[in-house]
Amino acid sequence: MSRHFGYAIDKWFLPVILPLGFKRDSDGVTLTDDGSFVATFGFFKLVTPLTNITGAHITRNYRWWTAVGVRGSQADDGLSFGTNRQAGVCVHFAEKVPSALRRRGHSALTVTVADLEGLAGALARPGPDDAGPTSSS
Repeated sequence: MSRHFGYAIDKWFLPVILPLGFKRDSDGVTLTDDGSFVATFGFFKLVTPLTNITGAHITRNYRWWTAVGVRGSQADDGLSFGTNRQAGVCVHFAEKVPSALRRRGHSALTVTVADLEGLAGALARPGPDDAGPTSSS
């Protein structure tokens, strides 16, 4: 079953994000049944296979002028779909994922979803020690 993670929206930023085509009830991140990661933010969309995701972690306390809207990072090739300045999940990709802002692609995407732990946990990769129960003789 697909899982959808909607954005945590700070109402003060609606005048900035609504002109981008932002849809409060439908935009967000969806992990699909067919194994895709789909992030939408108004007119913008980023899609990649879940197998392209190498990790995800929660980040916090952004500067408001760098946190809101659809923004490319000036420090690296990251992309943000931001609706608040408090917190988000930074998702890392093995192969860069192209967008309308950068055809060469992005190595990471930060999304300010409401369920931070849920999305980060859903994208966590099991480590070698998490292979499941083992039997001993």
